[in-house]
Amino acid sequence: MSTSLNSRRETPTETPPPQRTALGQRLAELRGPRVAPRPLDARALAALAANPGCRRRALLDGAGVDKTALASALGSPAPFGQSQFAHQRGHVFEARVTADGGERLVALLRERLGDPGPPPPPDGIDAPELVADGPAGRTARTRLALTQATAAGRWAVLRHPMVSVEVAGSPAYLEPDALVVHPDGSWTVVEIKSFPMLDGSADPTKVGAAARQAAVYVLALRELADAVAAGGGPARDVPAARDDAPAGADAGLSGPVDGTVGAAGLVRQRALLVCPKDFSNLPTAELIDVRKQLSVTSRQLARLTRIEEIAAELPGDATFDLRLADDGKTPTRPVAELTATVDAVPAAYVPDCLASCELAFHCRRAARATGAVEVLGRGVRGELGGLTTVEAVLGAARGDDPRADPADPDHAADPAVHALRRAAALRAEALSHAAGCHGAAPGAGTADAPPARAGEGR
Repeated sequence: MSTSLNSRRETPTETPPPQRTALGQRLAELRGPRVAPRPLDARALAALAANPGCRRRALLDGAGVDKTALASALGSPAPFGQSQFAHQRGHVFEARVTADGGERLVALLRERLGDPGPPPPPDGIDAPELVADGPAGRTARTRLALTQATAAGRWAVLRHPMVSVEVAGSPAYLEPDALVVHPDGSWTVVEIKSFPMLDGSADPTKVGAAARQAAVYVLALRELADAVAAGGGPARDVPAARDDAPAGADAGLSGPVDGTVGAAGLVRQRALLVCPKDFSNLPTAELIDVRKQLSVTSRQLARLTRIEEIAAELPGDATFDLRLADDGKTPTRPVAELTATVDAVPAAYVPDCLASCELAFHCRRAARATGAVEVLGRGVRGELGGLTTVEAVLGAARGDDPRADPADPDHAADPAVHALRRAAALRAEALSHAAGCHGAAPGAGTADAPPARAGEGR
């Protein structure tokens, strides 16, 4: 259950120095004067990777805008986040898994890796303390602990290490649930979740979200590994991969498998997902490959470093500032003015946003108002090709698409248009037959009936 530093720890007393660049100034203007940036956590970065085409979220997250408060001010609050019961249950399960100093985590990891070696002795797993002041201090403490654990050649489990990754020129501090250091010097990210694995499998949507979150940690750890490697150290042998696995798959390393790793090791590209087994509180685990998510996340973070291009498309006086009243809670900004500013940044709404973005309900309302086919989901949108609105889809199905020249052979030959017309004809035929069977006039009220809008508003 990875959460941001602010929700897991006390409010940090240290903050990174303000960004003295043109981009930093512009983002501060968009956020509003005297408004502190909202820190990015792994969940937010993973959500960005889930919808990399959304320029609106990229700009708002890059500027550190509080999207929850913004959605409420726009009149579209989202029931977002875990319930208090689920949050507490997750903490209880995590505490149970890590209460033995990491022995259970190491045992689960060795089981999933098929490690044939002997288990570590009772005192063979190190668990360094990572307490320090502020996020920058904890990041430095994590780096020192990783350097020592990697060089020691022993198993080590780091609970709640803190790492950082640069986002739009500023550091974002991230806190994995745990990090296991192998005796060969490699590192495995551990994600502990409270959703169950039933008969060895879990909800694919939740597993996908966990994989994206783990990929964010792997990306940040790569940079840390480079820093730790600069200190040098002895190389260690890496266990050979199994014969039935592709090269490097058993080690899951995020780099070339050349038989050795240096003092910093290599970050493994398979994370350990730990969940309750069936309906119990007993932990079970699976390895999840995060290579695909890692690639997407890397590209999306690269886009965030160029958010000045998105910001440049807005008027110079544009701002997302809510202009809170003296109580610090009540927005005084006119809703119409705020809505116009938000809608000036293109969004890429899909139904999946409802599970990961605070602005999803506002974006869905706007997409429905314009009849955008995105409200039907990515799959439907991909099948419809150049038909971008529900009105155009219905017109193409009826043969009276107002946007096209009826004599245009290219439009008639469009596979999406052809499939829609065929589906409409089959529907009309079926309804006509059903009406005839019930004694109604054949074809009455069916020939001109538009296709049903199956799935709209999901």
